[in-house]
Amino acid sequence: MKRPTAQLASKQHQKHQIAKMPTAYMYVVDRDFGFAPNPFHGSCTLATCKPVIRRVAKKGDWVIGMGGGRLKATGRCIFAMEISQSITFDEYWLSPKYQDKKPVRNGSSKMLVGDNIYHTENGQWHQENSHHSHPNGDPNQHNIKNDTQSNAVLVSDNFYYFGKSAIEIPDDILSKVGYKNGRAHRKFDLASALPLISFFKENFKANTVFSDPFDFESASWRYSFEDNKVTSS
Repeated sequence: MKRPTAQLASKQHQKHQIAKMPTAYMYVVDRDFGFAPNPFHGSCTLATCKPVIRRVAKKGDWVIGMGGGRLKATGRCIFAMEISQSITFDEYWLSPKYQDKKPVRNGSSKMLVGDNIYHTENGQWHQENSHHSHPNGDPNQHNIKNDTQSNAVLVSDNFYYFGKSAIEIPDDILSKVGYKNGRAHRKFDLASALPLISFFKENFKANTVFSDPFDFESASWRYSFEDNKVTSS
């Protein structure tokens, strides 16, 4: 068997390095309840919605949520999180570290928006009484189908959550990144997103919840993917 030439080995190394290159995913946050993402109890987690991002994002990637028209926060950042790990719903459900992330419907606003809501039993998905269930607490099959497209929960131990104090990003930084508000998420290599990430690191303390979510006063409300609406309990 022939040994790889130096040129071939170099190409293989370059391909491996490209595959490992971190990525930044940016999208417009339509509603901000503190549920997706959930920045409470010491970590920022994205456990529901955004199934495509949850499926592909890996350790070292960044997920950044920008404000939009509904929140009157266009051009402002609501949160940024560096992915520390991606775990399954069952791992999230069973881990002692994330028990406080389970929703308590008669608890505080932070407890109401707990996002640790899915686990399996005998191969079937179970959904806790939560922001994504029906107003009477019954499982919402539309949300279950959408959320569990990706059996992945993104966990960050290095995040910035601004909520309703969403910070304005300087135009020159957004221009360097190449970001514009739009539907779905945008994907950037980390080198392109570095001006924005450096802006966070140089001006704000990491692992801080700077303000309550925009929609925190409606923490008890329910969301349905079926019609993209929220209803009161």
